[in-house]
Amino acid sequence: MSTELNRIAELANADRTQRFLSLAHLLTPDALVQAFGRLRKDASAGVDGVTYAEYEAHAQDNIRQLHDRLTSHRYRAQPLRRVYIPKEDGTERPLSIPALEDKIVQRATVEVLNAVYEQDFLECSYGFRPGRSPHHALDAVGRIICRGSAAYVLEADICRYFDAIVREQLMELVEKRIGDGSLLRLIRKWLHVGVVDDGRLLVTETGTGQGQVISPLLANIYLHYVLDEWFEQVVKPRLRGVAHEVRYADDFILCFQYREDAERVQRVLAKRFAKYGLTLHPDKTRLLEFGRGAWTRWTSRGGPAPATFDFLGFTHLCATSRQGRFTLHIQTRRTRLRRSLKAVGQWCQQHRHDPVGDQAAALNRKLRGHYQYYGRPTNYHALWRFYRAVRRVWKTWLNRRTRGKTLIWADFAHLLARHPLLRPRITHAWATTGSPA
Repeated sequence: MSTELNRIAELANADRTQRFLSLAHLLTPDALVQAFGRLRKDASAGVDGVTYAEYEAHAQDNIRQLHDRLTSHRYRAQPLRRVYIPKEDGTERPLSIPALEDKIVQRATVEVLNAVYEQDFLECSYGFRPGRSPHHALDAVGRIICRGSAAYVLEADICRYFDAIVREQLMELVEKRIGDGSLLRLIRKWLHVGVVDDGRLLVTETGTGQGQVISPLLANIYLHYVLDEWFEQVVKPRLRGVAHEVRYADDFILCFQYREDAERVQRVLAKRFAKYGLTLHPDKTRLLEFGRGAWTRWTSRGGPAPATFDFLGFTHLCATSRQGRFTLHIQTRRTRLRRSLKAVGQWCQQHRHDPVGDQAAALNRKLRGHYQYYGRPTNYHALWRFYRAVRRVWKTWLNRRTRGKTLIWADFAHLLARHPLLRPRITHAWATTGSPA
């Protein structure tokens, strides 16, 4: 961070009740240039159709003019462009793509606000925060369940979280820390800008467009007050036993030592969320016995294995270590595995006539990305299933271009010898007792 942002962070950390009345002056030309450099170069264009490369060609002049409009209050946020991406359950997730200049200003604003809110956010929050990742959250789950006294897990799912956020309540929560009128007006512009969907401008009363650069931070602020701070300061002191929360954006689990604590929180959590316009998904929110106690009863008495739960793309299972002790294993969630393989199959179909070397290079990039996320200890077998399935899908689509001549496995093996696919590997170490930096 810059010297000024470091000073803001120090003040925010020293006094957790201080409201910052002057922050917009930190949106300098240099800050906008740095924000532009942090944007994805291959991201889709917004309604203005301006791409990164086009803007970069005259970046200095463009950013100078953008800064002039900001300081003279002539800046106008443009409507979002709506696109849809398929979800695991067969439905579609709406994404809202902002115009490039809106992305720049939002990215610079996030840097300023992070200096304040990184002092407030709790250890249990891992999503879209500097120096934190989904794997830090997964490590935390492992430490809580394997080394703590957690015996029950409340697996929760918020229905359409980004669309359900109540904007006025969100702004009230933001204003607890931010008193700069210029910055607050910017945030309101981005919240109320509207969405272009199939040529029509739609204006909604709730939500923050999922796809905007500012949205993850606003979503974190909302759940910080609605869930994290409430659970830490109000709920936990009233419980009989130990309790923990692990949250990544709107995906979270709550772990409890005693069932009665878990059941009480499950009842009151729905009421708490309702006050802020949020709803727990009735089919995806459930309480289950999970941990050392469930494993001990299973191994000593037999019967069905303990239930499993899903978190951040992994299925979590009670398991036995090589030394015969309780441990936690995680495997790639089946729906995620199917989704990844479907994407590979579609790519192979579209590119089956490309040179084989180019296909192999592209597939290796996909495999490398898969291993980088899912390559965690205990998940090696799932990585091999994915690798073998990718190899099989590739052979199937190469066979489609042989014009009647079948590509037998012996010939495909020779092809793989010349153009090998990247074999599975574990890319993450076992969790340690420490927390992310």
